[in-house]
Amino acid sequence: MAKFKQVDPSAAYDMVKKGALLVDVREAREIERTAFDLEEVMHVPTSRFSSMMAEIPQNRRVVLACHTGSRSVICARMLAEHGHKRVVNMQYGISSWERKGLPVKRAPRKPPFAWLRKLFGKAA
Repeated sequence: MAKFKQVDPSAAYDMVKKGALLVDVREAREIERTAFDLEEVMHVPTSRFSSMMAEIPQNRRVVLACHTGSRSVICARMLAEHGHKRVVNMQYGISSWERKGLPVKRAPRKPPFAWLRKLFGKAA
């Protein structure tokens, strides 16, 4: 079985600040709501991970992350099994990252029933 390291969000953030590449394996709709607010994040959704895995650089430390850490651990295992030597899984995902106060970008919240206004036009 291929080996990779498991770290908490604070350690992952430190690694990224020192040059590691964060690979977000969540789907696009999840990232639209809450995203890692970092200079460099690579998006490789789990649904297309096996076909896009070759695009992940082998010469850098790679930190994989998802919402809670369950999908990223599967992707970390796949990456390690395909020869990547510097693979790290971020445990607990972006949900813990955000709780620890690490940088995120959030989509603006839509007011309740915004879809009604859009459907019927703006209220006077």
